[in-house]
Amino acid sequence: MKTSSILASVLLLASLCTSCTKDNSDPKPEEQSVAGEVSGTWKKGSIVQVTGDIIVPAGKTLSIEEGVTVVMDTTAKPEIIVNGNLYASGSASSPIKFTVPETARTAKYNYGKLWGGILASKTCAELVLDNVILEYGGSTTTEASTSVKLGLYKALSGENVPALWYSNVSGKLVVVNSIFRHFNEDCTYLEGGNIIFSNNKFYTTGVTGGEAINIKSGCIADVAYNLVYSTNTNALKLSNAGDRTPQAYVVAYNNTLMNTGWRRPTIKGGSIWIEASVRADLYNNLLANCRFGIKRDVKKPEDTRSVIQNNLYYGYNQTTVDQFQPTAEIASGTNEIRGTKAGDNDPKFANYPLSTDVMNADYNSSWDFSLLSGSAALNKGITTFTRNFKTGITANGKTYTSPEPANYIGAFGGK
Repeated sequence: MKTSSILASVLLLASLCTSCTKDNSDPKPEEQSVAGEVSGTWKKGSIVQVTGDIIVPAGKTLSIEEGVTVVMDTTAKPEIIVNGNLYASGSASSPIKFTVPETARTAKYNYGKLWGGILASKTCAELVLDNVILEYGGSTTTEASTSVKLGLYKALSGENVPALWYSNVSGKLVVVNSIFRHFNEDCTYLEGGNIIFSNNKFYTTGVTGGEAINIKSGCIADVAYNLVYSTNTNALKLSNAGDRTPQAYVVAYNNTLMNTGWRRPTIKGGSIWIEASVRADLYNNLLANCRFGIKRDVKKPEDTRSVIQNNLYYGYNQTTVDQFQPTAEIASGTNEIRGTKAGDNDPKFANYPLSTDVMNADYNSSWDFSLLSGSAALNKGITTFTRNFKTGITANGKTYTSPEPANYIGAFGGK
């Protein structure tokens, strides 16, 4: 009996240990393949293989939970059409990713074109991207493209699709804590909506053209605390083109804009472009080694109520410095920090070599654009201006507010 009891105890212990091993094992991610109409919820941590164009129907919602990986078929090059609502809500530790198979993420496709983008029609009431990574898209439309057939974006074949197009002038668009990278042309092209863009990063985008944030008429927007590195053309293109109501009104503040505009084949590229009666209030923006200062279209200038104040301009070489001096095309402003010699007003980034070639589009994730002691950008910001969405935009039951302005210049404070 004693031997039998001991044997029973050993078997019970082994069973418990086996049970513990099974409980602690990582479950295999849920996988599914989709094409055509989609709605409902893509569950946390799942993998979604997109094998063809997908459409969120009007009146319906697609919710994407944190950690979902959306993998685009590089042969089909799908577009994501949003006629209803799209809520992609990741987290800092577990972002949502719109990407391509790992084998396609090579230097050959540094500027994407392997899938389309997210195209939201005029019936899309709400679209939220929070802690989302979008990469390797921007494919060229054809007559067979769903977006062309439905009259979306520019409704033409031969156009490179942006990562995100939004067009509902009464809709709500919130893009926060997200990354746009490896796209062929524009990262965003916005033709309407109440909009917040904050705490995002844009880099390695644009072959022969393209902006990080391209805003047209119909938009009321706050654009804050974004890092834009080496866009082909401008970091921000702000325009009232399109004759939609309301008049485009953008408050852009505390952004860090680096090396933008140099890879554009013509001289249109720069840092911030303002035109066509846009009302643009620009505060506390740090422009380092950008091709030009804030540039206007002298034939179609901005609204006279626009404000340019407390922005800092830095140039490592004299050519850059000369090209941000005020002229008829290069806007001046109030309390601007703008030297006349190479190296004036050093922002003293914590970890970024200011001598980096301005033609370089490769982003190093170890760079740190925080400000060290003695930075010309510290304690030089203004905080008393009004932003459009101080009280916030409510989407999917959550209120997103435009962040408070800082008393420093740029997107990152002191180290």
